[in-house]
Amino acid sequence: MTHYDLAIIGGGPAGYTAAELAGKNGLKTVLFEKNALGGVCLNEGCIPTKTLLYSAKVYHTAQTADKYGVTCENPTFDLPKIIARKNKTVRKLVAGIRAKMTEAGVEVVTGEASVTTGLTDNPLIEIACNDQTYTAKKLILCTGSETVIPPIPGLRDTAFWTSREALENREVPASLVIIGGGVIGIEFATFFNTLGTHVTVVEMADEILGGMDKELSTLLRAELTKKGIDFHLAAKVVAATDHSVEIEKDGEKSVLATAQILLSVGRRPTLAGVKINEFMQTPDPNIYACGDVTGFSLLAHTAVREAEVAVAHILGELRITNCELRTKMSYTAIPGVVYTNPEVAGVGKTEEVLQKEGIPYTVKQLPMAFSGRFVAENEQGNGVCKILEGTDGAILGVHLLGNPASELIVIAGIAIEQGMTAKQLKAVVFPHPTVGEIIKETL
Repeated sequence: MTHYDLAIIGGGPAGYTAAELAGKNGLKTVLFEKNALGGVCLNEGCIPTKTLLYSAKVYHTAQTADKYGVTCENPTFDLPKIIARKNKTVRKLVAGIRAKMTEAGVEVVTGEASVTTGLTDNPLIEIACNDQTYTAKKLILCTGSETVIPPIPGLRDTAFWTSREALENREVPASLVIIGGGVIGIEFATFFNTLGTHVTVVEMADEILGGMDKELSTLLRAELTKKGIDFHLAAKVVAATDHSVEIEKDGEKSVLATAQILLSVGRRPTLAGVKINEFMQTPDPNIYACGDVTGFSLLAHTAVREAEVAVAHILGELRITNCELRTKMSYTAIPGVVYTNPEVAGVGKTEEVLQKEGIPYTVKQLPMAFSGRFVAENEQGNGVCKILEGTDGAILGVHLLGNPASELIVIAGIAIEQGMTAKQLKAVVFPHPTVGEIIKETL
């Protein structure tokens, strides 16, 4: 039986972040991962999808190069090579994480771990893995989330894809029905549409990208519709076969023929009912939970910050010298990004949330074309910058449509997290020419 200061179950963004931070601060740490380091995000989520989407973006740029005075005749793509590059990228990053664990002195155990004890009156927590027992003073659960498979009649008898299968596919389907218009579904819709697949998205809600700013979601859907993607909103899939899905909308049913089905209706925590406080502690003060398992946002960057908060608290609990001051987890400014082309990003509250909570606000909004840099780099493209301001001048939310929204949203996130007012942010000098200037122009 080997004893540790800290045991971590799950090697995704929360797990490997916590392990590295703990190890570098002197905690004897063990990290259990049953599959591959990096978790879903690195192996079958964030990184591989963005790698594919960038290849699609490069291909689209080649197709439209003449708008920029560049000749690129008959551009083509090689999907197997795109997939191979994705795999190479993942392998490189996984190796990087493993190197970080080694550098931090973290022991990595490959296998499925289970907690065998952990009562509040027991000073040590026991974890079993690979027929061995490990004990630790503290435990962080970072067991992530899993794909939701809804009980659609006939679906389980089909060769449907989840994001995992879509990421490994090496042939472009002639047609694709995507069940679910959330972030993952819309990103895959963009990818396959760019490669020439006829894509249809079926979404139960009245708009895609629930949780994002509804006005910008509507504008993005209009852009994707121009590119040939079909949308069926407020529609429910009631049956599926290998080559069709039956949908119901307004009491009427219709059948959509398709070569392939991609299921993308969301994810759920692997452990149900996990409750945490502002330090990421569960009701057992020796056990913490971080990442998707908490069910809060299911975003990698949220998981990373939660891990930092948890380890800082553990270092304080164990009275480790030279540790960071204890900080509470803040969910005030968690950015959300959709890596379509064009991108959508938002941070803070949306208009829908402000209206629901009865918070008064004003809207400041400008087309992205008010940025000279945006016009120079986005021929015949446009977008929107929307800033929601409170009656006291506080910045309540910022929502962007247009490239590179994923990078610009960091500016807004810092401003909201630090409680900056519109007046204070306007006083910041933005370099010219940059697309980021649109934030100052809008204010």
